[in-house]
Amino acid sequence: MFRGKKYKESAKQIDRSVVYEPDEALALVTKISSAKFDETVEIHVKLGVDGRHADQQVRGAIVLPHGTGKSVRVLVFAKGEQADAATAAGADFVGAEELVEKIQKENFFDYDVVVATPNMMGVVGRLGRVLGPKGLMPNPKAGTVTNDVAKAIEELKAGKIEYRLDKTNIIHCPIGKVSFGPEKLTENFSTLLNAIVRAKPSAAKGQYIRSCYVASTMGPGVKVSSAKFI
Repeated sequence: MFRGKKYKESAKQIDRSVVYEPDEALALVTKISSAKFDETVEIHVKLGVDGRHADQQVRGAIVLPHGTGKSVRVLVFAKGEQADAATAAGADFVGAEELVEKIQKENFFDYDVVVATPNMMGVVGRLGRVLGPKGLMPNPKAGTVTNDVAKAIEELKAGKIEYRLDKTNIIHCPIGKVSFGPEKLTENFSTLLNAIVRAKPSAAKGQYIRSCYVASTMGPGVKVSSAKFI
């Protein structure tokens, strides 16, 4: 794989034989960031579970204390008073059947999260094949199927993120921007990792957290110790 000059220079500053404490790792990530834009910092956690089994799924949502640094566009499926509440709470798009049609016919995807009231899920279900692959399908576990749409929108705008396993049993999540600095990034990291540990399935056997890395958008990964969270 081809690596750019800046990436190689950054990688030289990481000791591959060391498993860093979270605050050290995030201080290093911010120090070696070399892009001309404010890079996103991500966490990648490999878990000792098999997500193919329903009883070993790891999924949930958490509000990061310092948010993600990204403005989140929220689309809400709701009617009546709940639609009014969603609009008042700052939802970017609010509607019902007409939104389904817009998404199906116009490939409308100018939003980051979809929230729906439970009574709208029959309608939203028609979009499963479209929203599902993009990770946009509302889900009760993520708090995006709810009657309290105002609270859901408030939390999403404040920095609520969803964590879930991918097909290789790894969780990838943003925990902020390089400009946050090590302290705020460490607090966000700790909040998320604690949530992942609390979500450990009872069916999971052996070592739960196999490895944990943090990296900025354009930078190399830094291995982090998860010992104090287990």
